[in-house]
Amino acid sequence: MLMIHDTLSRSKVKFTPIDEEHIRIYVCGPTVYDYAHIGNARPAVIFDVLVCLLRQLYSRVTYVRNITDVDDKINARALETGKGISEITASTTKFFHNDMKALGVEKPDVEPRATDHISDMIELIEVLIEKNHAYVVDGHVLFSVTSMKNYGNLSKLDKREIVAGARIDVAPYKSDPSDFVLWKPSTSNVPGWDSPWGRGRPGWHIECSAMSRKHLGEAFDIHGGGQDLIFPHHENEIAQSTCAFGEGMFAKYWMHNGYLMSEGEKMSKSLGNFYTVNELLNEFPGESIRLALLQTHYRQPLDFTKDNILEARRSLDRWYRMVDKIEVTSGPPESVRAALCDDMNTPQALAEIHKFARIGDTESLLAGAQFLGLVKQDPEEWFKWASIGSEECFPTDTAIEALINERSKARQEKNFARSDAIRDELAAQGIILEDGSGGTTWRRG
Repeated sequence: MLMIHDTLSRSKVKFTPIDEEHIRIYVCGPTVYDYAHIGNARPAVIFDVLVCLLRQLYSRVTYVRNITDVDDKINARALETGKGISEITASTTKFFHNDMKALGVEKPDVEPRATDHISDMIELIEVLIEKNHAYVVDGHVLFSVTSMKNYGNLSKLDKREIVAGARIDVAPYKSDPSDFVLWKPSTSNVPGWDSPWGRGRPGWHIECSAMSRKHLGEAFDIHGGGQDLIFPHHENEIAQSTCAFGEGMFAKYWMHNGYLMSEGEKMSKSLGNFYTVNELLNEFPGESIRLALLQTHYRQPLDFTKDNILEARRSLDRWYRMVDKIEVTSGPPESVRAALCDDMNTPQALAEIHKFARIGDTESLLAGAQFLGLVKQDPEEWFKWASIGSEECFPTDTAIEALINERSKARQEKNFARSDAIRDELAAQGIILEDGSGGTTWRRG
């Protein structure tokens, strides 16, 4: 039995699908204007594990994660850099895919792009206008928040908090300060499409409502994303979709991962603790980043540090040493699956894997780890990995050879204390030395 925490009801509930023969899940993907940072990676990894679990429990799962490739942040980056918008979105989408692959994140079944669904957005906006939930003024189309009696149910905000927290421009054409944009005019230097209201582009929120409907239908099982999206994005998605298609439509359950801190502070470039996935992959293998993200329960705030990645790397080193030549012949151990079925309790699932390591149950260790997207490489390839920036923790081949040469010289000079110290230093980092008649050879753990 799968239990999940539903943000809408603020409670842990039994997951009861709309259709047991076809589970449908939608997760908000990246806005592609820059490298993905570690905060973007957390939901990608978390919902990757959830989808893996759902595929274990049900025969058919459709997972949709979108790409937002029309947005004011993208327009601003184009003006800032002088690059074309299509060039920016193409390159950053490629970076995102490469980074997620390195973290072991599987591709979604469908990855819709906003720019391919403009007609679907226009159609949805027309329905909202027809039902008096939206109005047109000065080339803008706005959603009328006062037309929806239970607006704010997801975020549990009152009207004053909604107005204060919406971060929307004060505009004289709005009937109410909390109304939000569905469509807005485009000047000649930003993307635009023909519409019944003139050349323009969609607001952010309407994109996900249109894409989820197109690929999952008007009602589906789970909508996921980061906690920062609860308001206004997800609140406004609910407003658009339920006002267009009826109360009780759209997502049945809502799941959100917690906020991310970095090195004990809010992540910020000015504080020097702003990490992109691309940068971290120069220092650490992707699986160690993935493990560091899974060590905290998904709904809890995560303090992401490089020390946590180093510790995760050491755990993976131990596991890889233990499972060499082992193959998975069954599904995940029941204790691992039970932990994940309890609202995605990845810390408990990892505790079970550590227990298997302690007792030497290598098959269960490997099966459990691989179900979480870990220990999926050939051990020999894993130990060949060398970082660009942290040789002192995980030495490169060149650094190892240099130490071996120093050790050989120390032995020739009968400096056995230094020779033993070098051997111990390398052993602590998983480097095994073997002395023979032809000299010293080495291998990684």
